This record gives sequence, structure tokens and C-alpha cells, in this order.
Amino acid sequence: MTTPPPDGRRPRPTRHRGPVMLRGGEPDPRNQGTTTDQRLLDRRGPADWVHTDPWRVMRITSEFVEGFGLLAELPRAVSVFGSARTPREHPHYDTGVALGRALAEAGYAVITGGGPGAMEAANRGAHEAGGMSVGLGIELPFEQELNEWVDVGISFRYFFVRKTMFVKYAQAFVILPGGFGTLDELFEALTLVQTRKVTRFPVILIGTEFWSGLVGWIRERMIAEGTVSPGDLDLIVVTDDVAEAVAVIQEAEATRAAGDVGGGTRAPTATGPSDA
Repeated sequence: MTTPPPDGRRPRPTRHRGPVMLRGGEPDPRNQGTTTDQRLLDRRGPADWVHTDPWRVMRITSEFVEGFGLLAELPRAVSVFGSARTPREHPHYDTGVALGRALAEAGYAVITGGGPGAMEAANRGAHEAGGMSVGLGIELPFEQELNEWVDVGISFRYFFVRKTMFVKYAQAFVILPGGFGTLDELFEALTLVQTRKVTRFPVILIGTEFWSGLVGWIRERMIAEGTVSPGDLDLIVVTDDVAEAVAVIQEAEATRAAGDVGGGTRAPTATGPSDA
């Protein structure tokens, strides 16, 4: 049963293709009146094999295939992270909507975790601006439904498969205020960039007041004790300005297009880590 949106709008038609969720457009005529199991041989037998590690490998592979297949033709995109607990009346939600809108207007698809809160805000801004709004959900005891503003979505069983999709199809990461999951994505991205496992791309924190304590701790503890290099802080841009965040992403894209794959994040500005 589809839950009506809170603002009274008519819900958009939703259809599913395995784990993939699609909103809007026409349904696939090939799947009318049938389900996946109806299109499979109806033969029962011992089921213990589906719980073995070799079968889990196949299931993991299938998730990669589904993700790659869904996102392969995605236009240039930006992954946006933030708290699922951000209320709609909170200023951080408004920032997320403005960010999603600005990214869409700049020609970027917006990828989020597909949940409520800050993720919903970014998806909403992108959708309302006529951009591509993507949600990559995760199987959890809670937050399982993709938010209403996702146009194309998929739900994963495995976090590591989902993380691959966030990185592979993004031009940049933009991080809104959030909790453990947001920090997990932030440091995952920083580790990949620091170790050059991925071509360097911008990692932008929105909200100087929220992030200043973390950035200060990195500087005063980690850099001071030599656990990271002073230059590692340059991997992060901190700002309150949505327009600046988009400009950083565009600048990094232009740098990559010019062939400088080592670039991608300019040194912190007056609102960046050096002054946070």
C-alpha cells in the first residue's frame, strides 16, 4: 500500500524491477501480471544451499550487477550524505533542499541513501528542479522505504556494495550534518582519496559550525601527533555556501577534464578547515 505524501499530493506511480524501484514513466509491459518467482521454475527442494557462503558470493555479485546496470548511464552525479533524523522544519533540511536544487540546475544527478531527513531534502531539491534524483537504500530494521522524492532507486543488502555505487558514479561527495553513518561515508571517501585508490575528487562538508569541532580535532590531535599529514586536511572543503560547494565541484571537474587527475579539491578557503 502506498502512503500518501504528507503535503497531500497524489503519489507518483511506483514500479519495481527486482530490487530496483522506479517512479514515474510507463510500466514495463514484460512484467505485467507476473512476479519474479512466477517467472522462475516452480520446483521446490532443499533450501539449505541458499544460506551457504558460496551462494552469498553469487548474491553479492548480483547486487553489483543490478547497481552497475541501473547507474551505468547516469549523467554526471554528486553523492550527498546527511542525517536521516533531520526534521523537515530544521535549517539543515532547507540547506539540503537548496543543495539538491543547485546541483540539479548545474547539470548533476543527486545520489543519496534514499532515506528521510537530509537525504530526502537533497532528493527533493533535485526532483523539484527537474534533475535526476537517485536513492541507494540499504536493508535495515528501519528506514527501509525510499523517500517520496527518489525517481530511480535500488535497495541493497550489503553496505560495501552500496558504498561502491556511491563512489563509482559520483563526481564529488557533499556531506551535510549527520551521525555515525554520515561519518562512515565521510571517512571512507577520505581514505580512498588519501590512499589514491580513487582519482581525487572533492569532499565538501556543509555547515562550519557543525563540522568545526571535528576539523579542529583532526588538526590539533591527529596532525599534531603525526597520525595524518598536514596536507591531508586539504582533502576537505568546509563551507556554509551551497553555491561555493557547487563551484568547487565544477572546478574539480574542469581540472580532471584538463588531464590533472591528481587535482580535484582546491585548498581550503576562508570558510574551510584552516579557519574552521
